[in-house]
Amino acid sequence: MRVEIILKKDQRTGKRATGVVKDILTSAAYHSRGIKVRLDDGRIGRVQGVLSDEQGSGDSCTAKKGCQ
Repeated sequence: MRVEIILKKDQRTGKRATGVVKDILTSAAYHSRGIKVRLDDGRIGRVQGVLSDEQGSGDSCTAKKGCQ
């Protein structure tokens, strides 16, 4: 699953990183700041959005605008 996360170091700026989820680290089904995950490249952060494969590859399609 491809997601957008905010890394701990980027919490103040809100800068997002994208990647593929390797492990889900939060045990609860919901967390107010986002579920914590480990990406396949080892980065850890809180999920801010779930992307389709096309969205994560630099495509301009977004969940808000929809895909054509």
